[in-house]
Amino acid sequence: MTTMSPTNRLSRRHFLRKSAATMALLSAAHMALPNGAFAQGNGPEVTGAKLGFIALTDASPLIIAKEKGLFEKYGVPDVEVLKQASWGATRDNLVLGSAGSGIDGAHILTPMPYLMTAGKITQNNVPLPMKIVARLNLDAQAISIAKAYADLKVGTDAGLLKEIFARKKAEGAPAKVAMTFPGGTHDLWLRYWLAASGINPDGDVETIVVPPPQMVANMKVGTMDCFCVGEPWNAQLVNQGIGYTALNTAEIWPKHPEKSLALRADFVDRNPKTVEALLMAVLEAQQWCDDFANKDEMAEIVSRRSWFNVPKADIIGRIKGDYDYGNGKIIKDSPHFMKFWRDNASFPFKSHDTWFLTENIRWGKLPPDTDIKALIGAVNGADLWRMAAKALGVTDVPTSDSRGPETFFDGKVFDPQNPMTYLASLSIKHTA
Repeated sequence: MTTMSPTNRLSRRHFLRKSAATMALLSAAHMALPNGAFAQGNGPEVTGAKLGFIALTDASPLIIAKEKGLFEKYGVPDVEVLKQASWGATRDNLVLGSAGSGIDGAHILTPMPYLMTAGKITQNNVPLPMKIVARLNLDAQAISIAKAYADLKVGTDAGLLKEIFARKKAEGAPAKVAMTFPGGTHDLWLRYWLAASGINPDGDVETIVVPPPQMVANMKVGTMDCFCVGEPWNAQLVNQGIGYTALNTAEIWPKHPEKSLALRADFVDRNPKTVEALLMAVLEAQQWCDDFANKDEMAEIVSRRSWFNVPKADIIGRIKGDYDYGNGKIIKDSPHFMKFWRDNASFPFKSHDTWFLTENIRWGKLPPDTDIKALIGAVNGADLWRMAAKALGVTDVPTSDSRGPETFFDGKVFDPQNPMTYLASLSIKHTA
């Protein structure tokens, strides 16, 4: 700051007042964040939030946002990213909320916020209104098979298991197929795959729930015949020689939606500026994670004991699209690698949520008379995503909430404008 000129006739009080204003302006400029983020005095209502995550590669944007100081960059330096033991624990901690020593939001299976809002998976069926504010990724979950079935080299055709599973059931020891939460994405991929080959997941096998980090250990001791989970657990299974990958879930539905970032609706209502700040940090982290130049560093960070506690080797190959299926099938530069940002991976299309709800009706997790449009209107926060993306300076923002009709590996087409037509076309479904 310059000193007063002897010729300056301003009073000392006027000078000090002017200097104070200048310092305040400089301070505000220092606090102002790039790309339209918040200036001092107009920032987030709170400086933090508690966000849960499961040790899965698709949680990486939350971890990177924390590790790279992006939450701090956008005015929420006190965000905590907290490991959860299971999806059930995630749900329970969301019910508690941070005021009850729980969490405000989470990396989560996309159908779960809907099932919670509808009161289908909460204690005493008490609804907990939730808001999906972003999708975290597309693709790259997998269905893995026990080593005992190595000779079959099962792939997209689950029919190779049909006779064996029928024999096991007849002998009174039905095959066990594991997923991570009833009605969640892994449950739906597993069910779709089995049903497409004429295997009824509700009658021909026994479906069990196993938390993602426990899948490999359970397969090792023979608890299940196959499982569906996200990475890095399928790659770890192969690396430990315990089983093999039958298929990447993108082979069921290319560029399919997977995890979401969801927040308690009351947190969103109380803290709209905080939500925008959280989203800006996560969206920037998704862009960073999607850059192939950052894949090695990303794998090194999330593999650490404080996050996933797995070898980097269990992560690095598949995030680059290099797949060793463990059955002799090796694919380099697979198009089915995990997308965090490209192909509008971050945008929560309502058409995709329509499919998840339709499939949960199919399998009896939601009643047939569910008002899909109203439920999506209550939970999906595409408008919040657009606001944050605009503040971040993102120009490639989807103008439609629908990605249009989707085609699956068995030839089925899902038209989000006519979900019941799609549902009626499916031969295997839940029967009350």
